[in-house]
Amino acid sequence: MKQAKLPKSKKKSFSSFDLASAYKQLGIKTLTHWNLPDIAIAPSEFFIERLDRLHRNFDLRSYEESKKLLIDAFCEEAMDSSDKLKIWKGGKIESDILVGNADYLIAPRQDYLDTPFLCIIDVLGIVTNGQGWVFYKLAIAGEVYEIGMYTADDTAKTLGALHSVFQECESNL
Repeated sequence: MKQAKLPKSKKKSFSSFDLASAYKQLGIKTLTHWNLPDIAIAPSEFFIERLDRLHRNFDLRSYEESKKLLIDAFCEEAMDSSDKLKIWKGGKIESDILVGNADYLIAPRQDYLDTPFLCIIDVLGIVTNGQGWVFYKLAIAGEVYEIGMYTADDTAKTLGALHSVFQECESNL
């Protein structure tokens, strides 16, 4: 018996976007500067030891999978004080027109992944390769805010920025 072909999804994959098509999808022409609170959070002894071990034992520059170890460590450290949020790796996200799996999603702390992701009022995003961290915010009015790059070398400021973004998510649940 021949199986019927399923109709191909008309949804566009998140990974298929280039910069111009992302701007067009969002209906923007430029990004607005975003000011995060300038706070520094001293890393815990555990985090310092973990980074030291990662740098000693792994190549953290060449391959995406290795860089995720560094991203995991920073996110874990910045999320440690949150009791309302949880990190999901590889979670599927889908809208009416888009579909894909996100490397990392921040969602309410529960045993299953459900919308809304990050927060209800705004959508926050982070682009990182583990060494550099850039933060984005999509406001209800459609403006997209961006903050300049934080670096893994400035651990305390990067942890502070991550913590601020996670706190904003938590306050909007």
